[in-house]
This record gives sequence, structure tokens and C-alpha cells, in this order.
Amino acid sequence: MEEAVKMPAPKLNAENQEYWDAARRGVLLVKRCADCGEAHHYPRAICPFCHSGSTEWEEVAGTGVIHTYTIMRREQPSTITAYVALDQGPIMLTNIVGCEPETVRIGMPVQVCFADAEDGLRVPVFRPR
Repeated sequence: MEEAVKMPAPKLNAENQEYWDAARRGVLLVKRCADCGEAHHYPRAICPFCHSGSTEWEEVAGTGVIHTYTIMRREQPSTITAYVALDQGPIMLTNIVGCEPETVRIGMPVQVCFADAEDGLRVPVFRPR
């Protein structure tokens, strides 16, 4: 079940500051390229598909499905690390919380929530919906 373990703080920079500010408010953002229309995650200024510098922030619902996952049982409590395919297209590396590791499946519908991290930051994680 969900644990109260604080995650390490992400490294902030000018390129991702808006993303982490939104996460602190409980909002998930992705970047969308104004030239090719593709959405991407991890947020960066240059589109990884067409290399355009014309990218814009987009608020997303934070729903998707587990693309793949692994369970780290050497850690206590066990940690579930997964790639989640967002309904808007991008796939993001994250943690799955709020469920027993044995119940996680590829294709499981999930919803974003936010976990406390060091330095007062919040990190997007996902729970089953």
C-alpha cells in the first residue's frame, strides 16, 4: 500500500521550473511541439521528434495505462517503477503507489497523484483508477 517515503528532490533548472511549479500545485504538464504537434515528456525546450524550439506547456488530465513496470523488492517497502502511457501520447517514467505490487499489470488504468519530495517539492506518481 501507499508509503510515506519522501522521494529525492528533482534538479530544477530554467527548462523544467514551470513543470515542477505545476506539480507543486497538483497539476501535470507536458510539452507539445507547435510545429509537428507531438507531445513529449520529460519536458524540454527542444522537440525530440522534429528538433523545433517552438514548444508549449499543456496541462493534461493525468490518466493513462501502465506500459511496463518492475518491482524492486530489495527495498522495503517494495517500489514499483513503471512507464505510464498518458492518454495524450507521451510515456513517462514514474512510480506506482496505492496498491499491492502483486496487483500491478501492463495495461492497468492509472491516474496521476503527487508524492512529497525533499525540499518541499511534489513529484507526479500514479495510482490505479
